[in-house]
Amino acid sequence: MTASSNARQAPPAAGHETRLKRTLGLPSVLLFGLAYMAPLIVYGTYGVLAGASHDTAALAYLIALVAIVFTALSYGKLARMFPVAGSAYTYTRKTFNPHLGFMIGWATLLDYFFLPMVIWLIGAAYLGAAFPHVPAWIWIVAFIVSTSVLNILGIELAARFNIALMIVQFAIGALFVVLCCHYASAAGSPGGLLSAEPFFKPHVPLAATMAGAAIAAYSYLGFDAVSTLTEEAVAPEKTIPRAIVLIALIGGAIFVIAAYTLQLAHPGAEFKDPDSAAFEIAKKVGGDIFVSVFLGGLILAQFASGISAQASVGRLLYAMGRDEVLPKRIFGFVHPRFQTPAINIAIAGVVGLLALKLDVATSTSFINFGAFLAFTAVNLCVMRQYFIGNAGKRGFGFVGGVIFPFVGAITDIWLLCSLDKDALVLGAIWFVAGLLYLGWVTRGFRRAPPEVAI
Repeated sequence: MTASSNARQAPPAAGHETRLKRTLGLPSVLLFGLAYMAPLIVYGTYGVLAGASHDTAALAYLIALVAIVFTALSYGKLARMFPVAGSAYTYTRKTFNPHLGFMIGWATLLDYFFLPMVIWLIGAAYLGAAFPHVPAWIWIVAFIVSTSVLNILGIELAARFNIALMIVQFAIGALFVVLCCHYASAAGSPGGLLSAEPFFKPHVPLAATMAGAAIAAYSYLGFDAVSTLTEEAVAPEKTIPRAIVLIALIGGAIFVIAAYTLQLAHPGAEFKDPDSAAFEIAKKVGGDIFVSVFLGGLILAQFASGISAQASVGRLLYAMGRDEVLPKRIFGFVHPRFQTPAINIAIAGVVGLLALKLDVATSTSFINFGAFLAFTAVNLCVMRQYFIGNAGKRGFGFVGGVIFPFVGAITDIWLLCSLDKDALVLGAIWFVAGLLYLGWVTRGFRRAPPEVAI
C-alpha cells in the first residue's frame, strides 16, 4: 500500500479515461528510488548497527544486500506482470486473495508510521551531539512540529529539492569515505586499506551479524518504492525491473563501502553515543570543519526526508479513508483551505512523539518487521505465479520463478526472526489487530475487503 509522492495526472481528454502521463525514463526512476533511500542514512545508523553486529557492519550490509537483491528480482518480475501503480499490497491481492493482500498492506502500515519517527530520531541524535546542552526532546518536538506544519500547509519541500539533496548527499558521502581512508592509512591501520576485519571476526557469532543485518536492511528501504511509478514510466516492463535491481545494487555498494571505511577509521563498536556515532568519527577524521559540513548535510537530508515520509503517511491514510477501509469522516478529511489531509498528518505527528521513549535500534526494527513481511510476500507471489502457470508467459523459468524467490523468502524470514524481541512482540500485536479489524470490516471474512485505490 504505497503512494507515489510525485504522481501527476494528465489532463483528461474528452471521451478518454484519465491516465497517468508516461514521462519517466530509467535515470529519473533511479533518482527517485535513490532519493527515497537517502544514501546518507548509512551514517545515521552506523553506531547502532556496529554494536548489534559486534563490529561486523560491512558484512551485515552485505548479507542484507543478498536478501534485498533476490527480493528486488521478484519485485521486477511482478512489475512486468502487473504494470500498474502498486507494491506488495497490490501484488499479494492479485496473486493470492484480497484478504491476504489486506494483511500485507496492514503490516506495511507499520513502516509508514515509524519511518518518520526514525528520521526524526536520527536527526535529533546528531543535533544533540553537536549541541549537548540542549535536551533531545526539544529537537524531536521541533522536527515534528515543523514538518507537520509544512505538510499541512501543503509545502512539498523534499520533492522540489530532490536533485540538489542527492548531489549534496553523494558529495558528503564520498568525502567521508576519502577522509576515512586517509585517516586509516595515516594511522597505520592493520591490514592497510585492504582488510578482512570489517567482514570477518572469528569470535563474532553469525547470530550477531544477522541481528545487525536485520537492522541494516532499514537502509535499503525505498528500492521497491519505484514500483509505484509503473504507470508513469516509459516502457515500464523494462524500466521498472531494471531500476529496482540497480537501486538495490547501487545502494548496497554505497552502504558496504561506507561501513567498511568507517570501521577502518574507528575499529570497534564503542562510542559515546551509538545513535550519533558517525558524528564522533567525522570529528576524528575531518576535524570541526568537516563535522559542520557533515552535520548540515545530514540534517538537511533528514528534514526533507521527514517531510516526504510524513506526507506519505497522510496520503496513504487518506486513500484508506476515502475508500472506507478506515472511518471516512476522520481519515478521508481534507482541509478546506489547504487541501491537505490535515488530520492524518497530525496523527502521524502524534505517533512520532513515541520517539521520546524509543531509540533508533528499536524503532528501526519496528519498520523492518513490516518490510520483511512484505518482502517475503512478494517472493511468494512470484513462486505462486510460476506454479499456477503464469510465469512462462513472462519468460522466467524454474530458477527465476522458484529458486531465486525461495532464497529471497528464506533470507527475509531469517532476518525477520533476527529482529529485536520488542519489535517482534509489537509487530505481532499489530498484525493481530489488523486481523481482527479485517474480520470486522468483512463481516467475519464473508466478503472481500474494500480495495485501496493508490
